[in-house]
Amino acid sequence: MYKRQVWERLGGLVPRVAGVVSVAKGIENGTLLRPTQVVLDVLARLGVDDPDAMPRRVGVLSGPTIAGELARCLPATMIAASDDVGFAGEVQRLFSTSWLRVYTNADVLGVELAGATKNVIAIAAGVLDGLRAGYNAKSALLARGLAEIARLGAAMGARPDTFFGIAGVGDLATSCFSPEGRNRSCGEALGKGEKLDGYLARSRHVVEGVATTRSVMDLAKKYRVDMPITAAVNAVLFEKVDPLDAIGGLMSRELKVERVG
Repeated sequence: MYKRQVWERLGGLVPRVAGVVSVAKGIENGTLLRPTQVVLDVLARLGVDDPDAMPRRVGVLSGPTIAGELARCLPATMIAASDDVGFAGEVQRLFSTSWLRVYTNADVLGVELAGATKNVIAIAAGVLDGLRAGYNAKSALLARGLAEIARLGAAMGARPDTFFGIAGVGDLATSCFSPEGRNRSCGEALGKGEKLDGYLARSRHVVEGVATTRSVMDLAKKYRVDMPITAAVNAVLFEKVDPLDAIGGLMSRELKVERVG
């Protein structure tokens, strides 16, 4: 995650009284820290934040917000999440407009986890597009992807309902179906046979889900959560497994009762 490098350069310029709102989505490799945790960790290491003083106000803005649509002022919704309810309300009022409706949420863990993990599922959705697997397959992927995201969230202590709201299924649906999505587009290229290194070399954008996949795999292992779709994406990205074989592996898993969360 590039967020740490940015804050290591700029953190010393941030006043102690300033609140911080993160719009990044990901989980740092190795530390497994979420974006707001990375910010607080860097500020503490730089000596900007005093551990004995009042905690810094930190929040996150997340949700299904395609940049091109926001630029055209098309209707959208977001979540302002913070452990500090008052700060979440301030962020809500600051960013709400006639075309952008912002809701508050106290579950920072769930909102950030949803924003990170949906990018992994979006890569899988793109693979299905590249293989022309159809809408039935993609809708099933969305539903089962949400189920494993919710399982991980519950194991980590997030609120289950967060994953069925705007920051969860809302953002997941947009990322899986929008042709503008960076992660979905990467998966589509892989499904058409392009190699990951080649795609990343020619892409003008950061594909957050690639690095995040490694972190989510580590979290799944740490919390003992079964995440078969994430494991399949990991195999395609880093183990040179053919996308068709990865899908075949998912479809041939043991038959079982549907479980969500």
